Amino acid sequence: MAPAMGENEGSAAPRSADVARLAGVSRKTVSRVLNNEPYVSDTARRKVLAAAEELGYRLNQAARTLASGRSGSIGVVALGTVGYGTASLFLHVERAVRDAGYALRVVNTPNGDPVGIAGAVESLLEQGVDGVVVSEPIVEGDVGVRVDVPVLFLGAPPAFSAARTVTMGVAAHALARAATEHLLDLGHPTVHHLAGPRRWYATKDRIEGWRAALAARGAHEPPLLNGDWSPASGYAAGCALASDPSVTAVFAAGDEMAIGLIHALRDAGRRVPEDISVVGFDGNPVFAYVSPPLTTVVQPFEAASREGIRLLVHAIEKPDADLPRASDPPVQLVVRGSTAPPPSHQDKTEQRTV
Repeated sequence: MAPAMGENEGSAAPRSADVARLAGVSRKTVSRVLNNEPYVSDTARRKVLAAAEELGYRLNQAARTLASGRSGSIGVVALGTVGYGTASLFLHVERAVRDAGYALRVVNTPNGDPVGIAGAVESLLEQGVDGVVVSEPIVEGDVGVRVDVPVLFLGAPPAFSAARTVTMGVAAHALARAATEHLLDLGHPTVHHLAGPRRWYATKDRIEGWRAALAARGAHEPPLLNGDWSPASGYAAGCALASDPSVTAVFAAGDEMAIGLIHALRDAGRRVPEDISVVGFDGNPVFAYVSPPLTTVVQPFEAASREGIRLLVHAIEKPDADLPRASDPPVQLVVRGSTAPPPSHQDKTEQRTV
């Protein structure tokens, strides 16, 4: 006896014949509906789409596309690098997009090139995406592109106008302030800052957070140093700072720069954290296992990605509704062995215990 409808559920994928049987139409009608062909009545079209949805037919996405006028895909414009921060952010964006039920389209870009960014966006629009995510951390100049779908700018301010614009930060200002305040709370009179490349939005946000923390405590603002996110640039900065005996605390804008900085300080005979405390930025879990383990602030890549995609999907699916309020990303400081009170405090503690 042939199995009744539903008895073979899970053992075989539904076919167009199953959709036709459930909808009470011919297989040709199913084909016409799912391929958006003319000469199909509205009643038959609704029946086919409903049957395809109910059965989970493999062209179900196509059915939803025809019914809603949307493609069911979201495009991402991403910086073409493999650094921990940019790679982690993209990973969580990808997961959030797929968990929201959308397909993912990705175009990588040159470093801050407006023409390249415009070309990437145009490429995604040509693929019919319903929305665009821009996680490009550098935009220099006007991006000459017109976008008629919602756009999420993740971790950066809007770079061009769109049908609807959503912005979602990664709490860089608050994280930088927390890192600086941690060092001030330990008793350090001030905190030096090794910043990232000047062109990056993230560099500016972290500098502002560092400055805000110093200003709130009335602490002197030391001269700024800039690196390029690499351990080598951190090492170069460490060599410059090691010769200054007044330096007791450094906040580095990236974990890898912090590791290079620590290496240079130790090569110069400055102990970490006994002589100089160092805090990083990103939360790369690898650096919990270096010596000393790195104190750092954790970028909320997952929380920011999920919240940003939630708002973008809302803008796509409910274009006339107000956007819900965005939740603030969490601020997480992970204290490890690279930070301690300054030497003057340590000496006083040792004198009291003698």
